[in-house]
Amino acid sequence: MSAFDKWFETFLEEKNLPYESWEIIDKNDTTHFIDSDVVIEAIKSASPDEKVSIKKIIIKIDFMNGDVNHFFKHLAAGIVNQ
Repeated sequence: MSAFDKWFETFLEEKNLPYESWEIIDKNDTTHFIDSDVVIEAIKSASPDEKVSIKKIIIKIDFMNGDVNHFFKHLAAGIVNQ
């Protein structure tokens, strides 16, 4: 397990984020349903450079007492529109 994976697992356990499911409409007006579990798995399989960026954003959101699930929804839209 990489250092990121260990950090990310610990973060998820400590925050006990609620399960979310989002309705995302892609650029072709197709509706997709994607949940937080899919986004979490995509984060875990991201490239090392992407993981660095993701970690920085999550830390900033957490520091500002923001909702990390809003960021996950943003990533869900990115997954859908790939």
